[in-house]
Amino acid sequence: MTELIGWFAAAVLLATIGRQVYTQWRDGSTKGLSRWLFIGQITASIAFVVYSWLLSNWVFVVTNALMLVTAVAGECVLLANRRTSAAFLGQG
Repeated sequence: MTELIGWFAAAVLLATIGRQVYTQWRDGSTKGLSRWLFIGQITASIAFVVYSWLLSNWVFVVTNALMLVTAVAGECVLLANRRTSAAFLGQG
């Protein structure tokens, strides 16, 4: 039961963050987002993956590895949206 609660929490967290990255991509917006958010998330996720692996806590290894993927995706979307916004403003 304990593991099930952990996997449930991981799914909720990943769905929430994944939805935010998807919305950011869909809207093409960077409003309210700092590049440091994703840099911090990437750094923390790498450290948590190592920490969780050292503890052999597979719920957190998987969760933090997937959080790392969402942070990298979020950073890529943020940079792409900024480039698109800069190009659009440069044409006007």
